[in-house]
Amino acid sequence: MFGTFTEERFNEILPGIKTKTLIHGEKTLMTKFIMDSGSALPKHSHPYEQTGYLLKGKIRLTIGDRSFDANPGDSWCIESGVEHYAQIIEDSAALEIFTPPRADYIKHFSIEDTL
Repeated sequence: MFGTFTEERFNEILPGIKTKTLIHGEKTLMTKFIMDSGSALPKHSHPYEQTGYLLKGKIRLTIGDRSFDANPGDSWCIESGVEHYAQIIEDSAALEIFTPPRADYIKHFSIEDTL
């Protein structure tokens, strides 16, 4: 499967936080996050390993009991079951890879963006 990107069909999951599932396979799922300055992802955990890459902006990411100021080009990996949250310091964009794929994100996936 090959995905082509459009700015359409982002899903607002929280105030100031939008996601779009770009592509997924049997074992992984890739999502783009668009996050407005001043918004936040609340503390949570899930059964997915999550690997991220900050494309633009600045966020303060807390994984377990450690906090990091992430800038463009920085990346992270959050193990399954570990609590984490993020404060969005500047308008930001990130790519996130989840394994196994998240069913709640697949339901928003549009086959219209693939070839």
